[in-house]
Amino acid sequence: MSENFVAPSHQRYTRACMVCSIIMTYSRFKLYGCPNCPFLQLKDSPESIESCTSQVFEGVIAMGKNRQSWIAKWQRLDSYVNGVYAIKVSGTLPDDIRTMLEDEGHPYVPRDGSATEQD
Repeated sequence: MSENFVAPSHQRYTRACMVCSIIMTYSRFKLYGCPNCPFLQLKDSPESIESCTSQVFEGVIAMGKNRQSWIAKWQRLDSYVNGVYAIKVSGTLPDDIRTMLEDEGHPYVPRDGSATEQD
């Protein structure tokens, strides 16, 4: 989990991915991209980072054993890498990114609480 941990002194520089809600610093998104969403192509792309991540998020969940955690299943995080995740991410994913996600078969569920999961 250490590679996705954000030190308290760097929390003011954090952003959350609007697709998976992982929280990382801007510089980590720029260096490595999103570990759960490589299709967003955030690595070395400041424009994509600005449009696909948000500085506005609520709540934090630290996940060390995603597959065993009921909270990970409840937040739909059980298939993602270990790390720190936001409970709610504010912002709107651009329409072209949403269309690309649908075309590539990646289900998009907004992390801002605006949509509920269909049973």
